[in-house]
Amino acid sequence: MSGPPAGLPTRARKDVAKYLLPTEDAVVVTRRHWAVLIEPTAKFLPVFLAGGWLLLFDPDNRVTSSAGLLVILAALVYYGLRVAEWWMRHFIVSRRRVLLTSGVIVRTVTLLPLRRITDLTWQETLLGQVLGYGTFRFESAGQDQALRHLTFMPDAQTRYRQVSELLFGSDVGAATMGDDEGNDERETVGRPPGGVDRRDTQPIPRPPQA
Repeated sequence: MSGPPAGLPTRARKDVAKYLLPTEDAVVVTRRHWAVLIEPTAKFLPVFLAGGWLLLFDPDNRVTSSAGLLVILAALVYYGLRVAEWWMRHFIVSRRRVLLTSGVIVRTVTLLPLRRITDLTWQETLLGQVLGYGTFRFESAGQDQALRHLTFMPDAQTRYRQVSELLFGSDVGAATMGDDEGNDERETVGRPPGGVDRRDTQPIPRPPQA
């Protein structure tokens, strides 16, 4: 393994080192586009300003001052959690798996083997085209996967081409070279059960005669 790509933030480097196998190389490592914070910011600012107004409206009034302080603290906690979740959430693609790490206090890792992905859809809204983000939709064989709808993916064209190359770059690509846990199957292809490498035409040894 060549190690995490150069220039990654500390948190992203830790996720790559912790959740990828020693034989896996990270091809894509990114967090979601900053535009994901537009909605939390729009909710945070009015509440924060309202709390500030209550706090300063009548400084001698303990009721309004206390209410304003509580509103400000609640708004800061809400916004801090949203920013922390954005900062800690990473989209990682190796040559065998797609992983999504998330969670501030409790870390969660969701993965989808590349070999199970049958189709990839890329969608860009008008705002996404302006700011440079889009949505990945993975179609997978078998049961529904938790990791199949990824929003606010940054650097649209580059990410789409990187993932498409891994999935559809060749008839026998990297997506077929690992099991569901990311282990390389090429080491065991063609071997009989039990790990004994024996040719079919090899003579059967005879027991020594007394």
